[in-house]
Amino acid sequence: MSSGAGDGAKPSYEALAQLDAITRRLREECPWDREQNERTIVPHTVEEAYELADAANRGDDAKLLDELGDVLFQVHFLSLLLEERGAGDLAAVAEHCRQKLIRRHPHVFGDVAAESAGEVLRNWDQIKAGEAGREPGIFGDVPENLPALLYARKLQRRAASAGLHPPADARRGDEECFSDIGERLFALVDEARRAQVDPELALRAAAQRFKEKIEAR
Repeated sequence: MSSGAGDGAKPSYEALAQLDAITRRLREECPWDREQNERTIVPHTVEEAYELADAANRGDDAKLLDELGDVLFQVHFLSLLLEERGAGDLAAVAEHCRQKLIRRHPHVFGDVAAESAGEVLRNWDQIKAGEAGREPGIFGDVPENLPALLYARKLQRRAASAGLHPPADARRGDEECFSDIGERLFALVDEARRAQVDPELALRAAAQRFKEKIEAR
């Protein structure tokens, strides 16, 4: 099992074991790390995720490698917090993820047919909705603390998967479409600024109205 970094690279399992050992040592010996819990560390996890997204959007592989490491450390650290209170560990996190991926990809690991990405997403949402512990309804478990744009997009995708909203186009947006939508969003933010309206709150309110309208059907 290679890390894929070229000749002389450590095997993945060895590198991960060493990262785990360092995480445990920091938890024991670093005053800052000792004070952390999941509530205090998660803001850093979110920040690292945004930095990872920025590196991916820029196509900067060196930065992507760096930011992936920061996110991986967050996963190790949060898993260690679970372990400390007997609620799980990194192995349990990995096993839970493995089982979930198999369960939600029946077109790969089972006998369900899915010929397009849209079908895969619809199957994913239907399987997810039926899993134990999930809140009922098509919007169950959609975090309300998501940024408004992500919140609105997730509500729309859930509604589309349930056939209650137009599905995404089969062709993904090209660079021109990407740029055009960005310009229109930027213009709307400027319009909101001029009207002294918080665009985040305005979009969140619109998303909430959409959710209530769908749920009332």
